[in-house]
Amino acid sequence: MKAIRQVRSVSWPSFVIPSRRETMALVALLLPLPAFAADPVAMPDGAYFGGHVGYLFGTGTATLADPIGGSTGSGTNAIGTLIGGVQGGYEHIFASRLMLGIEADLSFTDFIDQAPILSQQSSMNASANEQLNYLATVRGRVGYNMGTWTPFVTGGLALAAMRTSLIDNTTGNEDATPNNMHLGFAVGAGIDYALDRRWTARLEYLYTHIGLTGFSFASAPANYNSEYDIQRFRVGLNYHFGVAEDEKKSEERAFDRGPGTWEVHGQSTFIYQGYPAFAAAYDGPQSLPSIGQSRDTWTSSLFLGVRLWKGGELYYNPELLQGFGLAGTFGAGGFPNGEAQKSNFPFPRYSTSRLFLRQTFGLGGETEKIDSDYGQLAGVYDVSRLTVQVGRYAVHDLFDGNDYAQDPRTDFLNWSIWASGAFDYAADRIGLTYGITAEWNEANWAARIAYFLVGNQPNSNVFSVDLFGTGAYNAELELRYKLAGHPGVAKFGGWMHETFAGNWNDALNLMAATGLDPQTAIAQVQHNQPMFGYYINLQQEIAEDLGAFARWSWNDGQSQISAFTDINSSLSAGVSIKGKRWGRPDDTVGIAGAINFISPSFASYLSQGGLGILVGDGALTYLPEQIVETYYAWKVTKAMTVTADYQLLLNPAYNFVRGPVNVFSGRLHLQF
Repeated sequence: MKAIRQVRSVSWPSFVIPSRRETMALVALLLPLPAFAADPVAMPDGAYFGGHVGYLFGTGTATLADPIGGSTGSGTNAIGTLIGGVQGGYEHIFASRLMLGIEADLSFTDFIDQAPILSQQSSMNASANEQLNYLATVRGRVGYNMGTWTPFVTGGLALAAMRTSLIDNTTGNEDATPNNMHLGFAVGAGIDYALDRRWTARLEYLYTHIGLTGFSFASAPANYNSEYDIQRFRVGLNYHFGVAEDEKKSEERAFDRGPGTWEVHGQSTFIYQGYPAFAAAYDGPQSLPSIGQSRDTWTSSLFLGVRLWKGGELYYNPELLQGFGLAGTFGAGGFPNGEAQKSNFPFPRYSTSRLFLRQTFGLGGETEKIDSDYGQLAGVYDVSRLTVQVGRYAVHDLFDGNDYAQDPRTDFLNWSIWASGAFDYAADRIGLTYGITAEWNEANWAARIAYFLVGNQPNSNVFSVDLFGTGAYNAELELRYKLAGHPGVAKFGGWMHETFAGNWNDALNLMAATGLDPQTAIAQVQHNQPMFGYYINLQQEIAEDLGAFARWSWNDGQSQISAFTDINSSLSAGVSIKGKRWGRPDDTVGIAGAINFISPSFASYLSQGGLGILVGDGALTYLPEQIVETYYAWKVTKAMTVTADYQLLLNPAYNFVRGPVNVFSGRLHLQF
């Protein structure tokens, strides 16, 4: 459930975009822009590294040979999914304009549940499928340099890593091999375009054939034979090393508000987190295992922005997500890793995390200079302005931000510290949604209103298409002031959503009347119903190197949480200290605490064996959940930060007979 650094246009969005439209939007973003037509640049050569996104389609032919009963399933199915990945290589352009190069790449499928399945077959006794973990190639490249443009052809070896799975129809048992390798070849063609002296864009087509491969399962006398014909259209962006950049021209371009100005930022964050064994009267289906555990998460992303017209900006944020939260991201309302989304990916998966249009209308008067940042184009903007944003993004990009506690990639990790814990904001299982936001900004205040799509059920990747019949409505007022000469910010947010959810009291009454188990009861009472809440979010600079923050949040607690976490009210506070006093001005120490509560009806449901979206030990001796977190962020270089983090969880999942839990984390964050 990740958040990015807050993207704001203040001082200092079934509405699902189809796969093909997303791909075309990226093509439009990376194709040559008018701003460069009058100033062509030569194609750089040498080593490079970059990323790509696109669409993978084709056919998978498979046979499941099951000798028990003489049953066999065979056939061909269509494949189609968004992809994203990385590539790196080396190329040299000779005086004759001949380009020779070699490149290796990795492509990963979309994060949606069914996206990795390339083939599936069934017999009388079992069903089997193969899922793509990743598709890799190593290829030679030959091209002809035409100055700014270099068309090329390419070909080489391909390797597909598959997860091959067999499920017994009688027992439900699964026999899976997590990383079964298939060999093949890849050929294709494309064209590179020099955006500037360091960056090139690419449009490319690849055909990949994975030859017939047989696999025998260990637990059953069954064989799975498969063959694949895969086609990919990709667009990419490459950074070329060892090329000098004209810093003055780069800065001038960044602050040029004319059409065609573009910027790119990137980041990669790896978190390793674990805890030793702790005392517990029992473990339940959604508990942190008391024997101790460790897990890791990893994200890598780019954030591209381009000015389309005066005040109009298009942003695109492709990401690769991989990893496991502790206990599969269960076991605490204030979960200890903000980068742990609610889908466990053993291999990276691609996400179009953000794709939105932002239009700013200047209202005249004073102006301010805003620097380039992750999700923000640099430029000079009217202080008094109206900004409208529409597309796919995170609610927390614009709401409930706090300079001292808002980004688990750089500051606090605990969900109930970097966010208002009881703010059940709209999101899928990786923390994103679709919506429209309007913001009016003035020198000392800003006001925001928004509508967002919600899931078709609690904790879902599928959004409801009943526009305005369901949905989330948000409003926030931000006040800026100075206290004893030091700046402060107060934010007051209110929200209401209409979602498909079950009421706790309705479920409890049904359980008492019929003897149904909690999960069956809550499912039978689900219908569209509202939930509402509010938050107060404060931050205050105390000294140049010391800042404090506090949050209070509340929701009505009568029904299932839709998307964020199992908290009905939460209080958090802390301080952020810069290392200036010990000669490390770019280092940061953070110390914070949180106390989280749930409603009496939710606690009663959990005590009878019910489950929330994150918590549920099978029983409950209720006490509020209490959390302390501290971290030290060591700024190694301008682009690298290493963090050590410790969290103490008392009464995890509101259960007095479990814990305390000592959680230790290490974080590596890279950015440019």
